[in-house]
Amino acid sequence: MSNADRHGLITKVVRDSGGATVQQLAELTGASEMTIRRDLDTLAAQGVLERVRGGARSLLLRGEEPPFALRAHEAVDTKRRIAAKVSALIADGESVLLDSGTTCLEVARLLRERPVTVMPLSLQAIQLFGATPGPATLVVPGGQPRAAEGALTGPLTLASLAALRFDTAVIGCCGLSATDGLTAYDLDDAAVKKAGIASARRTLLASDGSKLGRTAFAYVGPSTLLHTLVTDTTAPADEVTALENAGTIVTTV
Repeated sequence: MSNADRHGLITKVVRDSGGATVQQLAELTGASEMTIRRDLDTLAAQGVLERVRGGARSLLLRGEEPPFALRAHEAVDTKRRIAAKVSALIADGESVLLDSGTTCLEVARLLRERPVTVMPLSLQAIQLFGATPGPATLVVPGGQPRAAEGALTGPLTLASLAALRFDTAVIGCCGLSATDGLTAYDLDDAAVKKAGIASARRTLLASDGSKLGRTAFAYVGPSTLLHTLVTDTTAPADEVTALENAGTIVTTV
């Protein structure tokens, strides 16, 4: 089991149960107790959990978003497949709004090699485009980065979106259902997503199947705002059918 897979499993167990001992986690993962202690120290430094004597307990409230540093190592292959399909749906010469989040960061890795104009909404993606000059044209918005996330929000970000019109908005999400629509964990993030969707001719949603059927705290808008959803085969079949019946094109990879 890789470090990333082990960290993901430890986080899930601690979050679902509220806590776990070093011995329990060692038996579950097949790793030594010394390795588990190092893992817990790493995850505690990322703010994922709290170290306690003999183990760890969760710091995340129900429905709270895990830290970016942890999500970046989860389901990487799936996110890359989704990103490849999203990139294939974007034509050369398009202007693209690129949302924050780990899946959208994988899209950024592909779009930086394309002759497109891109305005990313995260510090991570802006740095990615700026670090390696390529055929893509980078447009940088204003805004304030959310702590530990790097997602740009606030009035300057909203003003940047209001001043421009994009061919395509590539959006991430925290939850999506045909009933409750598109949702996010953070109110400011939801406002940016809503403004981004309004500024674009069409909206592509890039999301792994775990987000479907889930509802987060902040409402962005109905699923009918989405032109296409690119997801993976773990997406619940009933939710996919409901979204398609509501008019969203669903592509699985």
